[in-house]
Amino acid sequence: MMGRVTLRNLAAHKIRLVLTAVAVILGVAFVAGTLIFTDSMNKQFDELFSRIGTNVAVDVRAKKVVGGDDDGMAAQPVPATLLKALQGVEGVKDPKGNVSGYAAVVGKDGKIVGTPQNGPPQIGANWTDGGGYDLSSGRAPRGPGEVIVDAATAEKGGLAVGDTAQVLTAGPPARMTIVGLIDTGNLMGTTLTAFDTPTAQKLMLKPGYFSDIEMGSTGVSQAELRDRVAKVLPQGVEAVTGEQLREESKSDIASMMNFFRTFLLVFALISIFVGEFIIFNTFSMLVAQRTRELALLRAIGAARGQVTRAVIGEAVAVGVVGSTLGLAAGAGLASLLQAQMGDAGQGGLTFTATPVIWSYAVGIVVTVVSAYFPARRAAKIPPVAAMRDDVALPQRSLRIRVALGSLLTLAGAGLIGAGLAGSGGNPAIPVGAGAFAVFIGVAMLAPVISVPVLKVLGAPFARLMGSPGRLARQNALRNPRRTAATAAALMIGLALITTVNVLGATMRASIDEQVDAQFGADYMVQSQGAGGVTADALRKIGGAPGVQSASPAYDADAKIEGKDASYVAGDLPALAKAARLKMVSGSASAAPASIMVDEATAKDRGWKVGTPVPVTFTDGKVEQLTVSGVYTRSDLAGPRMISGEAHLRHTARPTVGVVLVDASAADASTKSALESAVKGYPNLEVSDQASLKADAREQVDGFVTFLTILLIMSVIIAAVGVINTLALSVIERTREIGLLRAIGISRRQLRRMIRLESIMIAVFGAMLGMGIGVAFGAALQNALADQGLGVLAVPYGTLAVYLAVAALIGVLAALWPAWRAGRMDVLKAISTE
Repeated sequence: MMGRVTLRNLAAHKIRLVLTAVAVILGVAFVAGTLIFTDSMNKQFDELFSRIGTNVAVDVRAKKVVGGDDDGMAAQPVPATLLKALQGVEGVKDPKGNVSGYAAVVGKDGKIVGTPQNGPPQIGANWTDGGGYDLSSGRAPRGPGEVIVDAATAEKGGLAVGDTAQVLTAGPPARMTIVGLIDTGNLMGTTLTAFDTPTAQKLMLKPGYFSDIEMGSTGVSQAELRDRVAKVLPQGVEAVTGEQLREESKSDIASMMNFFRTFLLVFALISIFVGEFIIFNTFSMLVAQRTRELALLRAIGAARGQVTRAVIGEAVAVGVVGSTLGLAAGAGLASLLQAQMGDAGQGGLTFTATPVIWSYAVGIVVTVVSAYFPARRAAKIPPVAAMRDDVALPQRSLRIRVALGSLLTLAGAGLIGAGLAGSGGNPAIPVGAGAFAVFIGVAMLAPVISVPVLKVLGAPFARLMGSPGRLARQNALRNPRRTAATAAALMIGLALITTVNVLGATMRASIDEQVDAQFGADYMVQSQGAGGVTADALRKIGGAPGVQSASPAYDADAKIEGKDASYVAGDLPALAKAARLKMVSGSASAAPASIMVDEATAKDRGWKVGTPVPVTFTDGKVEQLTVSGVYTRSDLAGPRMISGEAHLRHTARPTVGVVLVDASAADASTKSALESAVKGYPNLEVSDQASLKADAREQVDGFVTFLTILLIMSVIIAAVGVINTLALSVIERTREIGLLRAIGISRRQLRRMIRLESIMIAVFGAMLGMGIGVAFGAALQNALADQGLGVLAVPYGTLAVYLAVAALIGVLAALWPAWRAGRMDVLKAISTE
């Protein structure tokens, strides 16, 4: 019987079902979209890597000495003379030397094809017949002036076979003729450029060397062939199986995709968390509105458990409908994410059981958990309530709620503080748990907070809008728990958005301060790709009119006292001047075996001026460097600086990351001269202090915008919650609305009353959220002050815009409930029980 009652209630209230399901749909869509998208990208990567080294049984390469050398640019080359030794190993078939490095093609528009900054790799290689790719047109390159490129790159650059294009490598830019196009299939946006082997060695490595040597097998197992090959290899060179080579590549991509999946799922969980408030509030109102109905069920013999199961049954139905529609919406979201990936997202969607299982699990569990307490309250309705005309569910005292809310808020703040203080372990866990506790605690305190705040917020409306304003304020204050639950959903989204914006403003202000305090050079020339600043470009920069000095800086990795560490290398006195280093002890020495460290590193390692430090470079050789100076923290210089001579002695392919330029006069003419000097290098950019700040702000703004867009989903769900609450509130107050119409209030005034009530709820939630967000942002800044966030900045203008947007959300959310209230038949409304 109770099953039929559940189905009847669902069929009789379709709009209510849809409104409640929307929160589930949006949250599940985020989860499903993330899982479908990452599954699709993983499949594309698997298909890509399955083609790499298909016929490779063993690969010979230099041993990786330094863990930070993930891009392979600093890896040591393998001598070509090894080919002869490998050919004599029994079981080895067709050993071939590979050359790989950075190479980019400039299109007809004068711009580098592809995205050099934080985009897909731009790979250069030597062309070998029978390699992993086939020519789609043209022929193989045969000399230093010829090149072949992948077909997708040629199309983007407006290039074709026979065209001459500029090619950028670690050497001087070269004009080359495109003699062929490569069919690469889906390379995930990667650009591929290939030369004949001598040209590739000259441009990207050095003559007589390979990046690695691969070989097939005449029938011997990969493991056995690897062991045979290892016996003829010199020290510092290793042999790995082709399977291991492919697995390493897959592992790197899998780690990246797992991080991306986790990152997106965090925002999906935020949306689901917000949705829980909406579902809880909705079912609480539904139970309150059906008090007599549920009491009648109890009066005719329904047990408490049956009433609970009936309400839970409705929640399950909502969860199933929401999960199904959310799964479909998630597929659309995954398609949208793929479209944003450009070339990297052209492989179509992959559907597995994982998104389906998690979509239904999340949708149903969240809905049932949210509806559980309202269902319990429904079961406690006494049968005698059916005989009363006006009955309300009993409300517990707010004392326990206030005490528990205060405890959770304080505990959450403590967890956040402990996490940000770095008390050990993964800081994300205590910070996330603390934020969750704060949100729950503030949500529990919101009914108490709402009364004085809504009185203040509603005062102008009551004064300026007359009766509709006074009624709106009374309606918002009538049920503080309901108002608080509705506002809490909006609070969470805006609290996180405010935190992100405070953090963004703080980063911008801190970067401006750092540039002013630490950037002592007049200009900086930096590469927008992995190619760096070539020696040829460096000469032109140093010879530009008005330039007094041009100091190259290298970024690299090494093992320092056995631990992986990054460092900056170059002319230490020049770099110290350019970074405006404040010396604690010692000085910037020009000695060829010097190392400088910041104060924190020196204290941590127990170093002082004169301390010998063993450094293992990427070539595997160890050199004793001497600490020549200790300086205060510098974000520009980093924690370690090594003399350029020491770096160059151990680096096969030194890459200049930036060039710091001092000029006789830092004016427009000098900057123009520098820009003219690098005109032939599309990957180089000249920056002064102002442009450095502008570039940094642009990156921060992009980061803030990206996170804000991800958080907007939770705000949309909160807006749906406001609509849901108001719509159910209109149904609940049907008789009251009829009486108001009967005593003379117009439809226009009635709609205004509902709009004003909605605005007050939305603005209250926004104010609560922004207050929490500013507190979170200030806590983050305080914890990260010694990591470069030294200036707290609150974007008051942006927060004012958010407050206005919250009011607009209130207006929009009230449109349908207000329209519905205005269309009620007065006589029918008055007669409603």
